[in-house]
Amino acid sequence: MAIPQEELYSNKIFLNAALPLVKVLATEVPSLAKKFEHAHAVIQVSCLNPEVPEGKVGMHFIVNSGEWIVHTCLADEPHIELEFKSVEKLNAFFKGNITLDAIPKIRGLKYAKTLVSFVMVLLKMANVLGATEAPESEDDQRLLVKCMFYLLTSGISQLNKMGHPDIHEWTLKSPDRVYALAVNDHPEVSAYIRIKAGKSRAGRGEYKRAMPFFTLRFDSFQSALGILLGTVKSGKLIMDGGPEFGAQLGNFLLLIGDLAK
Repeated sequence: MAIPQEELYSNKIFLNAALPLVKVLATEVPSLAKKFEHAHAVIQVSCLNPEVPEGKVGMHFIVNSGEWIVHTCLADEPHIELEFKSVEKLNAFFKGNITLDAIPKIRGLKYAKTLVSFVMVLLKMANVLGATEAPESEDDQRLLVKCMFYLLTSGISQLNKMGHPDIHEWTLKSPDRVYALAVNDHPEVSAYIRIKAGKSRAGRGEYKRAMPFFTLRFDSFQSALGILLGTVKSGKLIMDGGPEFGAQLGNFLLLIGDLAK
């Protein structure tokens, strides 16, 4: 039986947009960063997929004394691997539907210390992305907004590369444009997606080569989280550009959020 398209979309978002956030958490949360100061390992997350030539899909990290490199492809010989039985099982696990059947096969037990530390980062990621309301501290709010911005912009670009009909049509008809997400007075918490004639690329930080065509700008972390988490219907939101472009971008942001839940 063919894998449902919605499952494939969710799988792409988890592997290529959500899991790369592990690097953010493992380098910016001091208690987690400390655990990888002396780690040297290639860590892979994958799932079986009989519809691709390799028989499975995945992504991996190269960790070297606290430095992380993300690769959205399979590694040749990972030291540690979490391999799920199927696309659906991986999706279920990262959506929080953790059952015995969804637990991955784990390889690399001789790297037990690094494996345990990695699992702790995954739990932190699940906690961050599973948030239903804004955390109290500003540092935690900053981290959550940054992760959500990265997830949403990368998610849109990944679905475009998969040929999602609505998103790909949007990029196909577009001239060279940059859409950005930002918070006033916090340039370190920003992300963007650049689109042109069917192609797309997500980026972290401010786009500095030119003024973005459209920016969805929030006045504070609390306003951003109130709207992104759906805990308020309106907040202090500034649309630097036509409102019709804001509505279009907003629909795609909601789509990514739904696929990752």
